[in-house]
Amino acid sequence: MRDINIFLHMSLDGIVEGPKGAMDIGFVAYNQELEAFAEKTLSSVDTILWGRATYDMMYAYWPNRLTDPAATDYERRHAKWITDVEKVVASSTLESVDWNNSTLIKNNLTKSIEELKIRDGQDILVLGSPRLARFLLAEKIVDKVTLTLSPTLVGNGLRLFENISSDLKLISSETFTSGALGLEYKVIN
Repeated sequence: MRDINIFLHMSLDGIVEGPKGAMDIGFVAYNQELEAFAEKTLSSVDTILWGRATYDMMYAYWPNRLTDPAATDYERRHAKWITDVEKVVASSTLESVDWNNSTLIKNNLTKSIEELKIRDGQDILVLGSPRLARFLLAEKIVDKVTLTLSPTLVGNGLRLFENISSDLKLISSETFTSGALGLEYKVIN
């Protein structure tokens, strides 16, 4: 059975999205060490699971990085990977998803994801999509949580674990020169 892993950037006070809404993550202590941590996390994944807003943002951004002369080598590698990987989008409002290797789940989300988990393949990664991540945690179908924890207090915004109860077991941790941490937990339901 495939694992579902949530991968998000978080502030020390538990914020995964700042008060300005979607993609308000300027607090992330992002550098080459976090890039390497992200690449390591993605190496065991062949399917991404997104909500509508994250899919729309990613689709608007990453395909253009493939040919953008200003893109870094990391951005080009990530753009190729994200274009090629299977993408599953959970949305009750979208009518279609047009990006390469994308499919849409409109109904019965929990059942559809449980069916996705039993297919052959590598892990399924919720990459961003904090509201979807919270829903899946509440539904108790998440196997791992991978976080980069930035040494910043944001104050308010969307908290990943608000009203979520679960036991987590630390699998690995890394400390970066920025003071950020890379943390991987197994979810014990």
